[in-house]
Amino acid sequence: MSESGHAKPQDDPLSDQHRDEPADTMPAPTASSPDSSLPDRPFDPLNGPSSLQPNDPLAARPADPLLDRGVDPLAEPAAGLQQADDEDDTTIRKRKGPAASQEQGQSSQSGRFVSWASTHVGTVRKHNEDSLVDRSDLGLWAVADGAGGHSRGDVASRMAAQALEGIPPNLSASDVLAEIRQRMQETNAALRASVAPPQISATTVVVLIARGDHYACLWAGDSRAYLLRNGTMAQVTRDHSLVQEMVEAGAIRAEDAESHPNANVITRAVGSGDELDLDKITDRLLPGDRFLLCSDGLCKTLPDSLTAELLASSEDPSEKLIQATLEHRGRDNVTAVVIDILS
Repeated sequence: MSESGHAKPQDDPLSDQHRDEPADTMPAPTASSPDSSLPDRPFDPLNGPSSLQPNDPLAARPADPLLDRGVDPLAEPAAGLQQADDEDDTTIRKRKGPAASQEQGQSSQSGRFVSWASTHVGTVRKHNEDSLVDRSDLGLWAVADGAGGHSRGDVASRMAAQALEGIPPNLSASDVLAEIRQRMQETNAALRASVAPPQISATTVVVLIARGDHYACLWAGDSRAYLLRNGTMAQVTRDHSLVQEMVEAGAIRAEDAESHPNANVITRAVGSGDELDLDKITDRLLPGDRFLLCSDGLCKTLPDSLTAELLASSEDPSEKLIQATLEHRGRDNVTAVVIDILS
């Protein structure tokens, strides 16, 4: 049985159930970690289908066979760390417990997948601290966004991306999942060892794996995954950010989150703590599904309605999303990876 009480189907190739991994658990509610029973919250993969909105294309999905995507109990968060670099105000809120060029675009096709990937330094920054992974051969894609202003954000995102690029081909789905978890843990440890406290070298990461009739998404931080299905776009991931927690606690409105003084405080990242918790969600794939992985430079600049419109484009949607972000004077680095499921 899954943690939600639903029976687990036997044909999910992305199941971790046969691996010797401890089940994740949710943290106890704190002032900055809201009770998961709050009503009317946006789509929250940590709480399963019951949190979906009525018009969400995922609302009718079959029971999630892998509800092991909670987080280990965490201690009270410390104050948000201040930036040394005034070019970027992204902050990590600590809890205990190949390099991207300024402009880069590519597309690839392998079997049942077509993907497009683009990244840009943006309109203000001097360095691109985003990295991406586009491995249609393995059915694996990722976006990593270095915690700018902290030590070596570009190095951190590149390390995460290179670790994922190094996953060998011809592995089973469960072995790919194990490789992702192990490599991100190793990257987390390497980043922690590379700087002396209180410095941090860290990066967000969002990873998509497609295998058979299922997909899995794993993430830490506020880089996002979206799914466009039957003309409707839904956010798959839940931001690990202070303002997301405040929205869920009812402290602020969702529409006020981006203008909040703590809008750039993230609560989880690769390299931000001794242990790394990757949240995870899985579901079935349908022919015609289109996924978007992006850094917050995109989703914090473009309104969802425009993102959905451009994501549906038949001509290099990743490049269209990047160009629209630049036209909206996006200040941050911006990265988009778009994946089509052909069959």
